[in-house]
Amino acid sequence: MPKYILLFLFFIPFIAASQPDHLRRKGTFFVFWGYNRSAYPTSDIRFQGPGYDFTLAAVQASDAPTPFDGFQTYFNPSLFSIPQFNLHGGYFINDSWSISLGWDHMKYVMNPDQASHITGHIDAQVSSPQIPVNPAYVGNYTNSPFVIQSKDFLQYEHTDGYNYAAVEVENYHPIWKKEKSNFQLDWVNGLGIGVVVPRSDVRLFTVGTNNFWNLAGAGASAKSGLRLNLTKLLFFEAMFKGGYTNLWEVHTTGRSVDHASQSIWFGEVYGALGFSIGKAK
Repeated sequence: MPKYILLFLFFIPFIAASQPDHLRRKGTFFVFWGYNRSAYPTSDIRFQGPGYDFTLAAVQASDAPTPFDGFQTYFNPSLFSIPQFNLHGGYFINDSWSISLGWDHMKYVMNPDQASHITGHIDAQVSSPQIPVNPAYVGNYTNSPFVIQSKDFLQYEHTDGYNYAAVEVENYHPIWKKEKSNFQLDWVNGLGIGVVVPRSDVRLFTVGTNNFWNLAGAGASAKSGLRLNLTKLLFFEAMFKGGYTNLWEVHTTGRSVDHASQSIWFGEVYGALGFSIGKAK
């Protein structure tokens, strides 16, 4: 479903009717901070290293939102980046178009002990230095039914996080404006292209670590939503974003000889509070 939503969003900026913007914004900057929820369809994950090369099919995963606890985490200056957040900054090239740079900190957690199918091979000793494998997992597989046991086979997540850093172009289409004020509602649509910088926490055959951040892949996205301009300086934004990412270098055991790869479609909904900076030209 997210891939079809993404295709729909791709064309929104081009089918939206053209209309002069009520607010003068050319030459101004903006920045916003908010929080998101994300969702993922199933995806295949391929694991490779000495003694093994296998793919788990249609793996299910979920996000991992931090329960809202007010000042303990969300409003704590030292901890507010722990939840799933969105940080963006941009510049208006004219009154209706902006270009921005953003960091979407989502979280991706493989559901534990789920049923899947496996294709490939696993030897009795894998990786380097060698790791002994439970004999129940050793063998050659061709789309064979398989339960992904979290105890001694695989734990897999990008929880610090599934980070999508992108350059985006946005169009602002005014829907409504209060007369003689800066109170205005805009329909916002945008396209983006970026990279994925996850911190992957993986245990494969019981060996692994919370790996350091790395450039693991790239992707593209489209978004649509509303921006409510409360004053000349303050706005609130509510947005849906869909995207596709290809991760070709996911760190797993913490050893350079082992890695994973996967393609992830994602959908996220976020709300953010932002500020406009500068004087319009």
